[in-house]
Amino acid sequence: MNGIHDMGGMHGFGPIEIETDEPVFHAPWEGRVFGMNFTLGRWGQGRNWGSFRYAIERIPPRDLLTIPYYQRWYTVFEQRMLDSGLVTRQELIAGHADPERPRPEELPPPAIPPMGPGKQMLDITPRFSVGQAVLARDLNPVGHIRLPRYVRGRPGTVVSDNGVYGLQDTDATGQPLGDFPQHVYTVRFAAQDIWGGQSNPRDGIYLDLWEDYLELP
Repeated sequence: MNGIHDMGGMHGFGPIEIETDEPVFHAPWEGRVFGMNFTLGRWGQGRNWGSFRYAIERIPPRDLLTIPYYQRWYTVFEQRMLDSGLVTRQELIAGHADPERPRPEELPPPAIPPMGPGKQMLDITPRFSVGQAVLARDLNPVGHIRLPRYVRGRPGTVVSDNGVYGLQDTDATGQPLGDFPQHVYTVRFAAQDIWGGQSNPRDGIYLDLWEDYLELP
């Protein structure tokens, strides 16, 4: 998916402002939204909520660039609960549950749990090796992908093999494509191959990339 959320290498956003002694949360509501992430988890079981990252990517660009970070989270939570019928629009406006509505039902988890984002202790033969030259594939799917747009089609070098992880891509609806365990590599891309001859020839950028994102030059 190509969108405003993929900001790597983009210009026009001004300097990065570093806040001295920045607090974890800038307002109490941010902490509550962070807590909602854990509280709502069990209510998503069996409801096919799909990828959280993909849901954020579907926020209209104008809103994504103007609302605070945790408001993006809240926007996703709110829409998920509305779509699932866990709350109604009237309840959100009123700020409390409708006593006339039956309590929402918690659904059982799937019989076979998803692989998840953690490292998998699986013995899978890697396709690439440390020191090998590779090319980032030019992939432009409709769903969620973790291959940054600015390195697609650019050459790089594998500097480490980080083990096996389940591919985190989704389809156009945000649903996981399935558990595709594969090696994740740290790949170095020379700055000049990304930003041109004005870059320092000694500079580079390092990205952790799934095997499916890479091919031989």
